[in-house]
Amino acid sequence: DSLELCFFCRHSRLLLFFTLWLGVIFLAGFFHMNHLRPSHPQTNVMFLKTHKTASSTIMNILFRFAEKHNLTLALPAGQNYHLGYPHRFMAQFVEGFKTMGQSYNIMCNHMRFNLTEVRKVMPNTTTYFSILRNPVSLMESSYAYNKFFTPAFRRSKDVNEFLASPWTYYNMSEYTNNVHARNYMWFDFGYDNNAMDTEDYVQRVIAEIEQAFQLMLLTDYFDESMVLLKDTLGWELDDVVYFKLNSRSQDTIESMTPESKEKVKEWCSLDWKLYQHFNRTFWRRIQETIGLEKLDQEVNLLRMRQKELMELCLLDPVPIDKTKIKDKKLQPFQSGRANILGYNLKEDMANETLRTCLRLITPELQYMSYLYACQFPEKKRKSTAFSLRIGA
Repeated sequence: DSLELCFFCRHSRLLLFFTLWLGVIFLAGFFHMNHLRPSHPQTNVMFLKTHKTASSTIMNILFRFAEKHNLTLALPAGQNYHLGYPHRFMAQFVEGFKTMGQSYNIMCNHMRFNLTEVRKVMPNTTTYFSILRNPVSLMESSYAYNKFFTPAFRRSKDVNEFLASPWTYYNMSEYTNNVHARNYMWFDFGYDNNAMDTEDYVQRVIAEIEQAFQLMLLTDYFDESMVLLKDTLGWELDDVVYFKLNSRSQDTIESMTPESKEKVKEWCSLDWKLYQHFNRTFWRRIQETIGLEKLDQEVNLLRMRQKELMELCLLDPVPIDKTKIKDKKLQPFQSGRANILGYNLKEDMANETLRTCLRLITPELQYMSYLYACQFPEKKRKSTAFSLRIGA
């Protein structure tokens, strides 16, 4: 009898451990599926709009979301189109801050990040996120876009010549005029883009950025980033579907030599280390929340919906040259050597369809001017070459 009892006890323990193990596996799967996805859409959002990182496309997503939910935007005061850049952000740069205080929902204009001041404007429940790009392709884009504004770029013939000997063209005394030429993202996050690259300093800055931002996206994996953004904020697929804005024609994209590409990693070493770190955490976040298999499914759904809307809205299947844009009110701002592309809409669309399509293709300056007029009807409208009516 005692042998039978021992046998029964031993097997009971094994059965208990097995049951507990199955429970842990189930819970792990449950939390994997539901980890960090809010039950309601997050409506308080701060996006640090870094330069030359597809951030104009994200700004369009945030503007559309603000319109859809009748949210309040922290827009630049007066006739400004950015929040004090290249100076560090101050709360007073936001239109209406003195009377409105912490009652804004969305902040997404260009700024040089300053957390203390941002917290004066945005509620405590705000989700902070930003986007990073591989510094190699970012350098090429920045060179084309800022060619005529940045002294270091103006003095050189092309991006390869500049990178072959950057100190020949780069003068540290021209500090804020040259931010586009070195560690551009590091500067946007509020740090010194000419700082000495030491291990302690880099790790301290990265830790501060991780503390301030709940999410970091990657331009180089833009669709995957939109899926992660949707999941983190509890938004719908149509909230993050997009048409690419502020993109350039292929003939203005310069070929970089292998030597130039390697030189960027050295010349912009702070940006390179920042990008490498958040590239690792991006994929870790994907695996911990969505999982790679579900990510692929969600990316496919996003691309299918994008294709559907492009067929519904657009006269041409791809972005077109500025000279071919029929409605001059929809021409994007042009800069440097870059030839910024835009879109033509199909004709004779139903009103609601037209408004949906128009919001997807409106360039950022025109969209901002329109939203500013909606939010502050008593103030002088931000001047663009034209005004635009998007709403009903």
